[in-house]
Amino acid sequence: GARLVLADYGMELDGRGSDPEPIRAIAEEINDAGGEAIPVWTTVAYPENAEMVVQTAIDAYGKLDVLVNNAGIADPDWFEDQSIERIRRMTDNQYYTVVWMTKAAWPHLVASKGNIVNTASEAMLGNVPKAASYCGAKGGVFAFTRAIALDGKRMGVRVNQICPRGTTRLSSPEVLAFHFDAPLETFQSEFFDNMKPEYVSPVLAYLAPDSCALTGMTLITGARQVKLLACIESAGIEMDEGDVTPESVAAGIDKVMDLTDAV
Repeated sequence: GARLVLADYGMELDGRGSDPEPIRAIAEEINDAGGEAIPVWTTVAYPENAEMVVQTAIDAYGKLDVLVNNAGIADPDWFEDQSIERIRRMTDNQYYTVVWMTKAAWPHLVASKGNIVNTASEAMLGNVPKAASYCGAKGGVFAFTRAIALDGKRMGVRVNQICPRGTTRLSSPEVLAFHFDAPLETFQSEFFDNMKPEYVSPVLAYLAPDSCALTGMTLITGARQVKLLACIESAGIEMDEGDVTPESVAAGIDKVMDLTDAV
């Protein structure tokens, strides 16, 4: 079975508090199923904690093959109602957890030519209300993943990310109802019942081993579907020399926005 080190701080949904029981319980479940899991009760929002988690794996197993960055919190509210403290807590838990864990694991993954799988979110596209702090942090994960994948190519380290569609605590009917100002019943349907976390896990398991050659890719996964999320550029316009003006932009804006010949 797999040999794992699992780090979790057992926080409340918004990143406050801590509880050692969730990480102990999941480690026990894995061990009972024939795997080997070492639980570490800590937050990886700080570099020294991330280094400790990685060192735990090196001390126990002598190497590190795969890093999965999945830490995150949910703290929805309209931007004007988000305090600076709440925004920083979101960024620490959604973005810096990925950066610090990657930084600590990097030399070991270079040695093993290993893989990283990060958790981004489609929300980074700005399609979820009351989520500016969350979307901004997940956008950071998206960009960081692509950048570190480019850095890793010269060393044989592959870095990908998933955008999961799963009914976890972060996307419970109660949380979604608050996001969209909609009745709870809206999110209690067959459509949402199909968003099981176990439909996400196989994609992560596909991206994790050496047999996966992808790098820098973003896969939307959930509800028994897998899709590629990609960046495109429209053909756009080229303005004449001497006519690079706001008026020229206005005249050509329809073509700028036309994705017909996008690449």
